[in-house]
Amino acid sequence: MGELFLLQSEDAFEAENCFNESLAVAKSKNAKFWELRTAISLARLWQKQGKTSEARELLAGMYRWFTEGFGTPDLVDAKVLIEELA
Repeated sequence: MGELFLLQSEDAFEAENCFNESLAVAKSKNAKFWELRTAISLARLWQKQGKTSEARELLAGMYRWFTEGFGTPDLVDAKVLIEELA
C-alpha cells in the first residue's frame, strides 16, 4: 500500500504509515523477508527525505539478522541501499 501511495499521490505521510504498519505485522508473524522488503521501501522513502542515518540504521539492523541467502534480490537490494546510505 505504501508504494501505491507514493506512485499515485506522492503522499509520503500515508506511505510511511503503511510501511510502519507492514513492519509491525511482519514482525508479529516473524516474517523476516517481508520485514526486509518493507524496511527497504521505508529506507528509500527516508533517504528521499534526508533521513539517511535513520534509514541506514533500520536497514542495517534487518540485514544483519540474515545468515544466508545473500544472493537473493531482496538482500542484494538491501546491501546496495545500505552502501548508498553510508
